[in-house]
Amino acid sequence: MQRVSTTLLFELAFFAFACLVGSPAQAAESEPGFTSMFNGKDLAGWDGKEGWWYVEDGAITSQSTPEKPCIKCNYLIWQGGKPGDFELRLKYRIVGGNSGIQFRSQMRPDWDTYGYQADIDAAGQWAGALFEHARGGIAMRGQRVVVDENGKKQVTSLGDSAELMKHIKKEDWNEYCITARGSEITLAINGVVMSQAVDREKGKAARDGIIGLQVHPGPPMKIQFKDLRIKVFDQAKP
Repeated sequence: MQRVSTTLLFELAFFAFACLVGSPAQAAESEPGFTSMFNGKDLAGWDGKEGWWYVEDGAITSQSTPEKPCIKCNYLIWQGGKPGDFELRLKYRIVGGNSGIQFRSQMRPDWDTYGYQADIDAAGQWAGALFEHARGGIAMRGQRVVVDENGKKQVTSLGDSAELMKHIKKEDWNEYCITARGSEITLAINGVVMSQAVDREKGKAARDGIIGLQVHPGPPMKIQFKDLRIKVFDQAKP
């Protein structure tokens, strides 16, 4: 795997600093261009499967238990549009299991989705990775991946996956920053760039779509999200 250039490292450091400066302690209205996606009180502006999503202590919450297991993925869908180019900031906390944030995705029946996902994983394997339902892991934590029109990948390193994982707090609140502009997608957690992709594959690289929050099947788990806000940009040329 090739090493990333000094110039790219500088650009990534600048991007991470921008995400960190826009801390969740600031209200969306104090961040120029950002719009709040969640009122902190109820699920107004969101739609999900009854009985699976609720607000607890000011956070959007979903939980699976031995008595109420999650047997298939389902999503809470934001009703604010289908943004293409944007920066999304939020806080998440996960205890057990796996979750994620869908974006530029398609809606499917029964609150299912299909598309890009900024991954969240309590075990660490997928945390900070860019996943997509048709192609699996596009860029794992520590990777910058360029996908050409035919689906061929060129992979360079952003850093050691295990070292990057140390920046993610276990069973505590973490800040996720997702930036999508044209073909380029960057995922950062707690101000540290975790993965990046330039996706140009014909017929598979989506340029807009829904945003959703995931509860994943498997062992008992709890996922929470708060301080969600988005800044939508003018659509970049492909």
